[in-house]
Amino acid sequence: MDVTPKAGRKVYLPSDAEDAKINAGIAADPDSREITDEECTRMRPAGRPKAEITKERISIRLSPEVIGYFRETGKG
Repeated sequence: MDVTPKAGRKVYLPSDAEDAKINAGIAADPDSREITDEECTRMRPAGRPKAEITKERISIRLSPEVIGYFRETGKG
């Protein structure tokens, strides 16, 4: 089943039968296991640590001519 969250990317969620096969594969592999809820709560979040001083997001409105000029200058 495909699900589209707010971010817009399609995410495939396995059916119950597929999920059972995945869990059986995990159980059969001695080198892998599912983590417990306790282990999950002890994990630290992935990514960058929060900065002490953060930047402020602003937005500006530009005319189509100005945007066109910068888009013509190249990638990015």
